[in-house]
Amino acid sequence: MKKVYFLQTCDTCRRILKEVNTYGFERHEIKANPVNATQLKEMHQLSGSYGALFNKRAKLYTAMDLKNQSLSEADYKQFILDEYTFLKRPVFIVADEIFIGNSKKIIEELKKKIS
Repeated sequence: MKKVYFLQTCDTCRRILKEVNTYGFERHEIKANPVNATQLKEMHQLSGSYGALFNKRAKLYTAMDLKNQSLSEADYKQFILDEYTFLKRPVFIVADEIFIGNSKKIIEELKKKIS
């Protein structure tokens, strides 16, 4: 199983998708097709945490002053389901491993896994 969750309007996602060989990946554009509960549960099972999937750089995170709130795993889950921008991206799933975000280290690990 190979999947990628990304945002088409995100320059970083577009750059990474050009950089990484996504042939054979099931592609999910999260604005047009928001993540559903089943997909999020699958990501949670692989990552072990909704917090790891949560994007703290989202503009809404600042606008809603979430930094000054104590958020639970259930809160992270609900925010991600309610608003696509709260999913840290891109998210790659390769077999039984998940790669979350756009750090160079994560992308290098992903490249090694799929090569």
